[in-house]
Amino acid sequence: MIEVTMQKIERNHTVCAVIHSCDKIIVDAQSALDTLIKANYEIGTKNIVIDKELMAEEFFILSSGLAGEILQKYINYGGRIAIYGDFSHYTSKPLKDFIYESNKGHDIFFAPTEEEAILKITH
Repeated sequence: MIEVTMQKIERNHTVCAVIHSCDKIIVDAQSALDTLIKANYEIGTKNIVIDKELMAEEFFILSSGLAGEILQKYINYGGRIAIYGDFSHYTSKPLKDFIYESNKGHDIFFAPTEEEAILKITH
């Protein structure tokens, strides 16, 4: 069984769940939804902050469809997600464009550090 811990952070009257694990926990749409439900149940929020290392690498290959599937589930259930880590090694222009456009919105964010991800989702 994969061990997952959730840390409750509240800033600007917004609560988020910072997810920690030693294993990848978001590997498909169902595991992403399970993470959102667990955060809502345990922390009382639908705002997720997660290290990119805890997500399946396929998420960052847009042609796989995994990112679209996961993010559609989050939008459908009122979830928001901030993913942090080093994205500089990705060379895909569609992914870079997706990250850029997502950061201009209100539901999906990409940031270099956990602290910046928390700031984006609680702003």
